[in-house]
Amino acid sequence: MLRRHALSENLSRKANIRKPVARGAGGVVAAHHRVAAQAGIDILRKGGNAVDAAIATGFAAGVAEPWMSGIGGIGVMLVREAQSGRISVIDFGARSPRGLDPADFPVIGGADSDLFGWPIVEDNRNVVGAKAIAVPAMVAGHALAHERFGSKPWADLVMPAAEIAQTGVEIDWYGSMIVTTALADLQRDPGCAEHFLRGGLPLMQGPTAGAAAARLPWPALARSLRSIAQEGASTFYTGSLARALIADIEARGGYLSLDDLAAVKAQVREPATLRYRDYDIAVAPELNGGPTMLEAMTTLQEGHAPSGDAPDAAMYAAMADALKQAWTRRLAEMGDGTPHPSSTTNFAVADAQGNLVVCTQTLLSLFGARLLSPETGILMNNGINWFDPRPEAVNAIGPGKRVLANYCPAIATGADDVIALGGAGGRKIIPAMMNLLCFMIDHGMSLEDAMHHPRIDVSGPDTLVADAALPQALLEDLAARHEVTLADRVPYPINFTTASAVRRRVGVNEAGAEPVQPTAEALGI
Repeated sequence: MLRRHALSENLSRKANIRKPVARGAGGVVAAHHRVAAQAGIDILRKGGNAVDAAIATGFAAGVAEPWMSGIGGIGVMLVREAQSGRISVIDFGARSPRGLDPADFPVIGGADSDLFGWPIVEDNRNVVGAKAIAVPAMVAGHALAHERFGSKPWADLVMPAAEIAQTGVEIDWYGSMIVTTALADLQRDPGCAEHFLRGGLPLMQGPTAGAAAARLPWPALARSLRSIAQEGASTFYTGSLARALIADIEARGGYLSLDDLAAVKAQVREPATLRYRDYDIAVAPELNGGPTMLEAMTTLQEGHAPSGDAPDAAMYAAMADALKQAWTRRLAEMGDGTPHPSSTTNFAVADAQGNLVVCTQTLLSLFGARLLSPETGILMNNGINWFDPRPEAVNAIGPGKRVLANYCPAIATGADDVIALGGAGGRKIIPAMMNLLCFMIDHGMSLEDAMHHPRIDVSGPDTLVADAALPQALLEDLAARHEVTLADRVPYPINFTTASAVRRRVGVNEAGAEPVQPTAEALGI
């Protein structure tokens, strides 16, 4: 069956948006915000390596698109060293505070409207507010990456973000729209209202060409970033910055404590891997989307032989079958839920020497817990929303527990070809990464063609959403095998993930950014 109800009747069916890949012998960066990508390129120009550039990009992204990530969040980074080919995982995932009390999250029925459709909790406190905050580890993760692989001074990599915060990122129509989507919650939090709103409403860009740019200066966050740059990551976890942050959170009834921050420790892990066709695919192990994607690709490899320079209906159907099987296992054993828009960003870097990095960092929901610490300027994650509020669930809320995340950065290595990619979009990330890898590995697409080719989304065992841009005959053939819902590939809502990727093939670096995402950019030198 072919259903069209996910399509907007207002949108053009003839629009054709295209972004060329960036190439650069000196290195490339792909990010979901142009200002963040520029911060990374600037570091490469100054002789920094791929990890240096990724750290600068990551800190800048938390300022340029603060609704997606930031130092109040978590994430994971994959690093491939050019000389050895070794891939390391820097894991800075979230954990619930040790003082959390599960009894504070009574289920009152229904289903919430946020990421996972969990049963509604009293006062929505697992999603919004101080009790929703998990232990932030982003700063520790980037510090560990710098310790292991960095070449430039730490301060040089963090200070660009502080400078961006001091000046303020320019607000355009897209930023105003994103703020509007969370307006009610932002109005209720004093810190969010003071920073993101003016007179209780979103800041708008000038109405005519030549009007002064509307900006959001962020002096409190600039001070915090300067402290991290000058004093090191430790100030975020055991220093004056930690004390100021915890005072704000405790005053609002949160569980996060100084002991929780002091216990944060990012880890270097060995990747989970799969030999797929003639490529070795590496992802982060354990509690993220990577193992689920590898399971689906294993099933696909064993059951379907692709052909041609683009996927046909049989290929899309085989991908859907494999993903549905993997989702059935994931939901039964790991306790995840159903999809809605999320707050995540991804960036990827390749340098002149051939080192590659891909990093995904997140606040989880859009604007995280929708709580901004006034003293520090830090917008906090809502990582408790990763847990199922039902006490009997496998993934139930509890103290000191690791969360189950959906991010899925990956590195695929073939003969003189390395691809590093990741995305934002909650549960939609897993199928999108599989789509992109199959486009390039199974059908020989270039990075540019793969980034633009229509995708399918399978975010659970009962869903198959297809890009309406696919040929009608292919859609009808696919609908004969699966129930298919058509959707537009638009900036909002994110129906097929916002992706970014770099590729080094035969010594040539390329970077690709999501075509329909207005702020996403790929740059090279």
